[in-house]
Amino acid sequence: MTATFINVILVIAGSLIGLLFKNKINENFSKAIVTGLALCVLTIGIQSAVQTQNMTLVIISIVIGIFIGEALKIEDRIYGIGNKLKSKFSKGDTSNFAEGFLSASLLFCVGSMAIMGSMEAGINHDYSIIISKSVIDGITAISLAATLGIGVMFSAAFVLVYQGAITIIAMYAGNFMSEVMINEMSAVGGLLIIALAINMLGIKKIRAGNMLPAIFVPLVYYPLFNLLTSIF
Repeated sequence: MTATFINVILVIAGSLIGLLFKNKINENFSKAIVTGLALCVLTIGIQSAVQTQNMTLVIISIVIGIFIGEALKIEDRIYGIGNKLKSKFSKGDTSNFAEGFLSASLLFCVGSMAIMGSMEAGINHDYSIIISKSVIDGITAISLAATLGIGVMFSAAFVLVYQGAITIIAMYAGNFMSEVMINEMSAVGGLLIIALAINMLGIKKIRAGNMLPAIFVPLVYYPLFNLLTSIF
């Protein structure tokens, strides 16, 4: 969990620095920064998505993930959490708190570095991947917080829960997760990041939060596939 705590601290620190510059950036420049960040996020998503070796699994994962996410109304619940935090901590903030909270949470948690880094920390006590990710997240948080507001800082709580959970699971069941499984989880996550970039660019509103369960479908798919293969 040490690496996750470092990640959380750097996200908070980056967000605080970004907030210091928030009111010093004019609207046109702020929009330009958001567009630039969106293009960077899009590139990150594409890099992860094209790693797939099983496009059929990616499609299945997205469909199942959306079905579960829509049924559970995950994005609505995330927005609900964001709005509750906004009412308590940012009454004077006119920015879209929930949007910043959701966007940053997805960006910081969905990706191969979050999954692989947490697993390496849990299994081998190797923090190098998460430390590298933490630095990237901290720098990204500066730009995000400067444009999207204080909601970005509260995404640190999501990072703590998500990466912390993966680290703990990896400590006890890390050998169960194969490299292929992790690769496909990252590929599915890449599509969610692409959806986030599309939202940031204002092209179309995609309920990316409701796709979150899709990331974990490969965890079930491969053991089930291997079991059926051994039987038939």
